[in-house]
Formats: sequence, structure tokens, C-alpha cells
Amino acid sequence: MQTMKQQAQAGFTLIELMIVVAIIGILAAVAIPQYSNYTVKAKIANALTAADSLKSAVGMCIQETSGDTDACDNGANGIPAAAAFTATKEVSAATVTNGAVELTLTDIGKGTSGKKITMTPNVGSGNITWTNTTDIAASDNSAAVEAITKNNPPAAAAPAAPAAGS
Repeated sequence: MQTMKQQAQAGFTLIELMIVVAIIGILAAVAIPQYSNYTVKAKIANALTAADSLKSAVGMCIQETSGDTDACDNGANGIPAAAAFTATKEVSAATVTNGAVELTLTDIGKGTSGKKITMTPNVGSGNITWTNTTDIAASDNSAAVEAITKNNPPAAAAPAAPAAGS
């Protein structure tokens, strides 16, 4: 015969189940915002990639015009017309003005619909670097702003102060 104590230990108690549900809730509260940031960063990466062919065309234009970015506009010097840009899930339009590529975003996260990413070429002695800026407010979507600006070239270092007694 089984005793009453042996029968009572079968299964989980209500408090044990409530603890498990609370732990899952805490994990979800941490994971969901991180996942949202991850998806926004991935969509921004796709948007930046959509401009690669335009950046290549601008690079060729700059080379062929001896560094003159003013001659690098849509429909001129090998740069396709703005209407030739094929919209993606992340970018609705792209234009090139004076070598700067401007992307108009679709709604890819909080505060991004209709906002712009501008990629400005910096012509060096043997290369072109690109500086990315955006009109997305960091307070609206800091993950998007971080993803857009994280690969910007460092600002020119300030000249060192002269040593004391020099």
C-alpha cells in the first residue's frame, strides 16, 4: 500500500510552476529588446548594401573627373538616373548629388520611415572613404544610428600640444 506522502509527491506544485513562469518572463523581457535591436541593425546593413553600386559609380566618376565630386550627380558621368534605382524592402529611393549618396528608408524600425542616410565621399590622395550620417534621432532609434555611423572614418587627430619648455 502506498502512503499518503508518496502520493502527494507526484507532479509539480503550483508554486514551482509559478517560479518557472516568472523566470521565463524575465528572460523574455531581456531578450525581446535585444532581438529588436538586432533586427534593426540587420535591416540597416541591408540598406547600406543597397547603395554599393552607386558608391562604385561615384568612385569611378571621381576618378574620371580628377577628384571633382561636383560633377558626380544622377544621370551624369556614368552615374545612373535616380529613377533607375530599384527599391528594396529597406530603401524606397536613392539619389546622388555632388557625389553624396542619399538613401530614403522605408519603415524598418521605430523612427525610420522616410528618414535619410547620407553617404559622403572623402577624397584622399589615393583612396575614397565614406562618412555616413542620418536624420534619424538617436532618441528614437539608437540601434539604427549606431549601425549607420559605426564604420565612419575617425576624425582627424588634433595636433599635439608643444611640450613644456619648448
